[in-house]
Amino acid sequence: MSFIDWIILSITLLSIVGYGVWKSRHTKNIEGYLLADRQLPWYHVGLSVMATQASAITFLSAPGQGYTDGLRFVQFYFGLPLAMVVLCITFIPIFHKLNVFTAYEFLEKRFDNKTRTLTAFLFLLQRGLSTGITIYAPAIILSTILNIDVNYTIVLNGLIVIAYTVYGGSKAVSYTQLFQMSVIFAGLFLAAYMVVHLLPDNVSFSDALHIAGKMDKLNAIDTKFDVNNKYNIWSGIIGGFFLQLSYFGTDQSQVGRYLTGKSIAQSRLGLVMNGLVKIPMQFFILLIGVLVFTFYQFHQSPIFFNKVEVSSIQNSEYKEDFKALEKAYVIAHDEKQIEVNKLVEAIHSDDEQTINTARTNVQAADKKSNAIRKEATALMQKNNPKADVNDTNYIFLNFITTQLPIGVVGLLIAIIFLASMGSMASGLNSLASTTIIDFYKRLFKKEETDKSYLSASRWTTVIWGLFCIMVAFYASRVGNLIEAVNILGSLFYGTILGIFLVAFYMKRVSGTAVFYAALIAEAFIVYAWITDLTAFLWLNVIGCLLVMAFSYCIQFIINKRIATK
Repeated sequence: MSFIDWIILSITLLSIVGYGVWKSRHTKNIEGYLLADRQLPWYHVGLSVMATQASAITFLSAPGQGYTDGLRFVQFYFGLPLAMVVLCITFIPIFHKLNVFTAYEFLEKRFDNKTRTLTAFLFLLQRGLSTGITIYAPAIILSTILNIDVNYTIVLNGLIVIAYTVYGGSKAVSYTQLFQMSVIFAGLFLAAYMVVHLLPDNVSFSDALHIAGKMDKLNAIDTKFDVNNKYNIWSGIIGGFFLQLSYFGTDQSQVGRYLTGKSIAQSRLGLVMNGLVKIPMQFFILLIGVLVFTFYQFHQSPIFFNKVEVSSIQNSEYKEDFKALEKAYVIAHDEKQIEVNKLVEAIHSDDEQTINTARTNVQAADKKSNAIRKEATALMQKNNPKADVNDTNYIFLNFITTQLPIGVVGLLIAIIFLASMGSMASGLNSLASTTIIDFYKRLFKKEETDKSYLSASRWTTVIWGLFCIMVAFYASRVGNLIEAVNILGSLFYGTILGIFLVAFYMKRVSGTAVFYAALIAEAFIVYAWITDLTAFLWLNVIGCLLVMAFSYCIQFIINKRIATK
């Protein structure tokens, strides 16, 4: 990056983080630290909810997902609006009425201590791992820009977010996120404009979409029902509904965001805003990735987008073999570009037969390029069995740093950092609040002062932050980050949601029944994931339904035993 880009990056980050810290300077009690005194308006709640979900993973991995797999990932969010309706009707009024700090307090009132403890533990496990992956995403950026080991940048990024989260708590997180989302929206439109602007003069936005469509990148809707297909309209609406309902209804990182609303109405409006904006936003981010794919049909792309791995192979005993593959890749790209230009001419002539012929030739040329890429990654693994050969997370970053003009690079990098900081800070804040409220205050220090609990909350934030940094060291092994986070959530969210639905709607089921039902269901979900029985989105549905079914059966057995005594 240029000196100007560094200046823009630094000013953007420091000003927004500084504003959040300044607004939280009067935080003196645990309610202010964990829930921002429950005084935020609806638009603030809505943007904070969105910022918590939209981490750097969204802005690094989602364009990469669009580049490699097209638009079909957007179906993952189709269940979101339905989930928002259920949350507004059921979850929000109950949580506000009980005046809880965490969602899991309700479970003790409805069931018992062990059920609350189990659910809070499952959340801590899932959120701690997910937040660690969130730290890894911006660390990739710094390591790429500075050309240093990603482990150093993981530590640096983690410590920065820990610092301002420890100081200001939920209020610092919320006010920081308010401005983060404003800058992020502006940056996304700028990125989309720049991609189209950099296309050849004879290629319009419409042409770019046509080319992407002919190469199967505009596959936004898949109506075929297949439980092994990760992304289709059925897994999105049904599986996505259960995942989003559990995420927004039972994950403290989100519950803690809308509990900051000054009233039930304000919290509801915030969630409705999220439900209406999220799908178009995610579609737009994926579309940027598709446009970047089209851009690289006319411009030479790297054979591999992760510069650190490329540098490693270039300095190894296989460097000459890698050079030969790079030359072959350039030749293959030149051949493909000829076919792509013919496809553009065919599109302009509106001759369907010519278009189909050109499309077939382009797809064949693309397969040839991809085959050479596979040879390159195989060579990297031969050189280093631990090499990270999935470069999806580096595609958009490479485009930003190599193709965009001075100034724009710094702004877009700042946006990715801001997204990561907001999501990670919310994660740390929710981990601290759950640990303090559901474990520390209930099991160890029941009658302490507000000052004591505030101090414990800050130290807990530090401890969880260090844990998440440790997790981030291993995040390079999980592949595409946005998929990894959602797969991880799906291992736990179905079970957690099942516990809450039993609490809300199965009034005759006791804590003992749902406790053992949750253990059995979670064991089955882990088994189903390990054995690859179904696509991950369906794990949310299965886990939830199993908890409800097992709860009913176990309660029936308990009642029968009581009746026979």
